[in-house]
Amino acid sequence: SDLALQVFRYGQGDRGRSVPCGTGAWENRRMEIKPVRDDDKNYVMHIDTHIDETGYKNLVYTKSGYVLWDNGQRIGIMTYCLLWDTLPFINFLFVEEAYRSRGFARAAMQAWEKEMKAQGYQMTLISTRADESAQHLYRKLGYIDCGGLLFDGTPFPRPMELFMRKIL
Repeated sequence: SDLALQVFRYGQGDRGRSVPCGTGAWENRRMEIKPVRDDDKNYVMHIDTHIDETGYKNLVYTKSGYVLWDNGQRIGIMTYCLLWDTLPFINFLFVEEAYRSRGFARAAMQAWEKEMKAQGYQMTLISTRADESAQHLYRKLGYIDCGGLLFDGTPFPRPMELFMRKIL
């Protein structure tokens, strides 16, 4: 079934006060989170260049990939897998730059977490590069650090991958 939710978009102002964003007024807009379909292929594969044809077919078949929509526009994607068949792990979360800092990633994660809890999962995982700012959002959502993966001396030169967990 499709995840779908009503979102009241807002941002954080000075000293943590909630302030409207977007047009400058409170907006009551419907954001939808829909499982990827065949017709989302070009959009998803353009954003997540790690997915090949087989991987995309698997996202569609298992409904483990989602497209984020706002007012009929694709604005991002989110994919996940199950580690050890028991632990939901967000593989990839992306929101188009024009839609960032407006509550979409937060709303998508919260909807996904609610769905995972409803399916009986007790904990979720996510990772991000240690030099990326997404870790701050994840911490605000209650995720805590639980480890890291170093890539020194590997064919994948990049900063440490930071792993975070949340008890649902």
